[in-house]
Formats: sequence, structure tokens, C-alpha cells
Amino acid sequence: MRRQEYNCVNMANVQVRVLFFGLLRDVVGKSDDQIDIPDGATLEAVFDHYANLAPKLKDLRKSIVLARNQQFSPGSTLIEHGDELAFLPPVSGGSDYLAVIEDPAGHFFALTRKPIDAKGIAARIVRPEDGAYVDFEGIVRNNSKGRATRYLDYECYEAMAIRVMAQIGLDIAQKHPVGRIAIVHRLGRMEIGEASVSVIVTSPHRKPAFDAALEGINRLKTTVPIWKKEYFVDGEVWVEGEWDDSLPRS
Repeated sequence: MRRQEYNCVNMANVQVRVLFFGLLRDVVGKSDDQIDIPDGATLEAVFDHYANLAPKLKDLRKSIVLARNQQFSPGSTLIEHGDELAFLPPVSGGSDYLAVIEDPAGHFFALTRKPIDAKGIAARIVRPEDGAYVDFEGIVRNNSKGRATRYLDYECYEAMAIRVMAQIGLDIAQKHPVGRIAIVHRLGRMEIGEASVSVIVTSPHRKPAFDAALEGINRLKTTVPIWKKEYFVDGEVWVEGEWDDSLPRS
């Protein structure tokens, strides 16, 4: 990692770390960087700096969301010394886990590189008063838009992704008359037929569990910074998606 200096004259500088994910990592040619920027600069100014170095970023700007210190932030956000900044392309949608948040109420959120044990997770969150649990699993299919898929690879902004997953789950648990909710996403290479994500909801009654699970997967696919790359016999491509309209933009 090589520190770059922002062009400035007679201005105090602050140093920040900048992270690039998914397609943007390929465009910029690196996954992270350190940069000295003028005190009082904004997130958008940092983006413009990298867009000048990698002009393709300008074409992608409308679909990119920015983050400061693992929080979605508008481009007008002022930068401070030591900040961690991230440029996020549209999302695709125990020792076994890379990151875990377990709420005191029993809700469970995790990232893993191992196969998802949905039954084990359900057993972990179900309670005697529950009359049902719903397990939605997204699995890898063998084709995409007429092309035969060999396998998929998922990556994410781990520290931010686990926090956003927990925020989504806890919000859903408050909105629906359910018991507990668990959201687990797998990272790394996945073969055809393997589960990439599981949203499990327990409830005294079935309908709230179905409704909560559906909302969980829909929000996860447009809000959590996780990216999918598809590999074909004749090439590979980052899957294009879109951010939720509620997220801050420039």
C-alpha cells in the first residue's frame, strides 16, 4: 500500500484510508490506499481525486455509494484525520464465522466462508413459544442471462456489512410480531447449488415469519455492502445491482 498525496498548496493536510470493493477495486487497481487531503475536504473531493486517476469512476458515479467510518454518508460529508472511507459499487444482492453480532434478545447475524448450517442456526434461535420458523435460502444457480455459470465469488466490506445486517434484522424484528431473526451470508467461492445467504425467522404464527423473511432478503440485497462476481466458461463479470433509494447520495 503506497500513500498518495492530494494536490494542495499551503493547506494543512489530514491522512485517511480509502477502501475499494468489487468492480471498483478492479477499476482503481487496488483494494485500499492512504491519502493526504486538505483539512476541510469532503468525501466527494476524495472521490474526484480518484476519478481523475481512474476516469472510468466518473461513468460509475451515479451507482456508487460512499461511506465514512462504516456509515453510509453523502458526498458533502467533511473528512477528519484518521477516517476510513469506502467507495461501494451497487450490491448484488463461533470459529465458523468471520464476524458475528448476537443481540441480547437472541437475534443472530453473521458472515462466514463455510457452508451455512441453516438447521443449526434455526435451533439456536427457536423458542418454546414459537409455532413456526421460515428459512429463506438464496442458492447458486447454473445460469445467468443465458450464460452457463461455473461458480460465484462473494466479497464484502466485512465490518460495515455485519453492522448493516444487524440494523436491518433488528428493525424488522420491531416491525413484525415475530420471535427472533437470523441473517447469515457466506463469502468466497460458491459452487452451483450451494447457499449464499440464509434469512431465518421464528414466530408464534407463520404469516409474520414469511413477511419478515421476505423483507429481510429484499433489504439485504439493496443495502448491505456485499458484491457478487459470476464466473463463466468464457469470462467473468461483477453482477450489477442497485442501492436502496433511501441511502444518502451526493
